[in-house]
Amino acid sequence: MTTDVSAAFFARHLAASPVLGIFRGADPRATVELCHRAWEFGVELVEIPIQSDSALPSLQAAVEAAREHGRQVGAGTVTTVRRLRAAHELGASFTVAPGLHPPVVDASAELGLPHLPGVATATEIAGAEAAGLSWVKAFPAAQLGPDWIAAQRAPFPDIRFVATGGVGPDNAADFLRAGCSAVAIGSALSDPEALPRLREAVRAAS
Repeated sequence: MTTDVSAAFFARHLAASPVLGIFRGADPRATVELCHRAWEFGVELVEIPIQSDSALPSLQAAVEAAREHGRQVGAGTVTTVRRLRAAHELGASFTVAPGLHPPVVDASAELGLPHLPGVATATEIAGAEAAGLSWVKAFPAAQLGPDWIAAQRAPFPDIRFVATGGVGPDNAADFLRAGCSAVAIGSALSDPEALPRLREAVRAAS
């Protein structure tokens, strides 16, 4: 059930703009400012990593700002059920993890909360698929490379990849052309000089 929820959620919000914004380590005010820049660019989904409890105020601020603008904010680095529940209580619309964590997958299913697990091997992709998840985070994308994406698309045609980690205006188009459904971008969304190149990269791959 959550798997259907996850697939429908990510497909809907990443179809118009195949860019997921990631803003890590900023204070609440700066996080909201970064979110606004991403929304102005056309990004619908923004992820705020919560690798520690100190990041929870930034997630909360982003969630509150998103509600005012009809956008969706999720929590990243959700590697434990405790973090998952904390993100859910703060109103996160989805969660993301750097790896495939079965307890988190199961808990997200119980909560009906869309979840994007990280994968870096065929075994992990198969595990995600066995759990009913068809959207996964290819991480670390820069190290895996576009060719890895293309190779995995052959045995896993129903899997949708979001390239994450070291992705920016210079290589976003390569990952999208290799078969990724979306790319996760961080610093480029806060760099006015990089935004035109990122927009062109997305257009070139569409």
